[in-house]
Amino acid sequence: MLIMAVWSLAALVYWLFMLWDTLQSRKWMLTLHPPGGSASRADRERPAAGTETPLVSVIVAAKEEEASITETVKHLLSQTYPRLEIIAVNDRSQDATGRKLDELRRWSEGRSSIDVPLRVIHITALPSGWLGKNHALYQGYLQARGSYLLFTDADVLFEPNTIADAVRYMRDEQTDHLTLAPQMRVNGFWLRAFVYFFFFTFSLYIRPWRANDDVQHRRGMGIGAFNLLTRHAYERIGTHRAFALRPDDDLHLGRLVKAARLRQRLALGSRHIAIEWYRSLSEAVRGLEKNLFSGFGYRLPVAALGVLGLLAMFLFPFIGLFAVQGWPALVFGLDIALMLVVYVLLARSITGPVGPEIIAFPLTVCLLGYTVIRSTWLTLRQRGIYWRGTFYSLKELKRMTKPDD
Repeated sequence: MLIMAVWSLAALVYWLFMLWDTLQSRKWMLTLHPPGGSASRADRERPAAGTETPLVSVIVAAKEEEASITETVKHLLSQTYPRLEIIAVNDRSQDATGRKLDELRRWSEGRSSIDVPLRVIHITALPSGWLGKNHALYQGYLQARGSYLLFTDADVLFEPNTIADAVRYMRDEQTDHLTLAPQMRVNGFWLRAFVYFFFFTFSLYIRPWRANDDVQHRRGMGIGAFNLLTRHAYERIGTHRAFALRPDDDLHLGRLVKAARLRQRLALGSRHIAIEWYRSLSEAVRGLEKNLFSGFGYRLPVAALGVLGLLAMFLFPFIGLFAVQGWPALVFGLDIALMLVVYVLLARSITGPVGPEIIAFPLTVCLLGYTVIRSTWLTLRQRGIYWRGTFYSLKELKRMTKPDD
């Protein structure tokens, strides 16, 4: 009884702090203006006074993306931004990705309404010391001519004004790096419940909006769907060579930008870009298996503490509410109420309004804990990870992971 009472108070202190910190951090939760806003297309394309419109190089890495690559590239070809080049990198795909990219290049060259150059790079071999996606993006950079570089994924859908709005925002704010949180298109009750809870816990752990605090330089953020940098910033952090074997390449890119004392902005881009992250709950669990352990630096004690903390702070209050009586039960009830308030506040800034999936909260806690355990177990058992058909040894992966990450 004493242990339960003490823990109810410990959880209360934790969730009171999280609520206070979330409310304090709202000033850093930014949103990119809606596509076009009230400005005309000419206004959006007009450069700042005394400057020229910079060339933006969009670099897309694709491996086994035949289902989505055509739509993504066509969305990019339809951008209103006037100076754009698209470099699509086919990373050793065994499906029809490469053929579809070649068809898109020929199709775009034959249409007078499309003046955006589309180049296709075919990679047939992966050098040692590289993760496939990181190598593909780096190869795209080597052929890019733009003073701005946009790294994006092969399943992202862009509104026509996305790049124009993003570049103008960067130049107005004098920003070196802009990353956008996309609209998450998630189908099915259980998949939504799991994905929304994952991003909730991720946000509590990473505190991503602190990337917008120019005073601190430890917490940075990058999202693979949209990382727009100046060429100078990208080269200053060492390009993708600096994190060639990181499965969390996008996040690490953001950290390096902040560590280099460059100006970074994270903004909600739900009205500009959209992705379907996973199509089913089982696919989401399998997809996270490859990189959850990397979030703990491939350190078993840290991963174990992470799972224990997850269960203690997110699941234990629900158990305690029914397992004890008297004032500790009331405190556990208050813990749950505070937890859900923080959940709702963060969801509005990350995934959108909360729906009925909130009732599955305790079960999604267990499922995420299971996914972390499975990710850790598989990585240790295999002594590495399989990612898109390629095996990367744990020894190689640990080489790129510093203890303070």
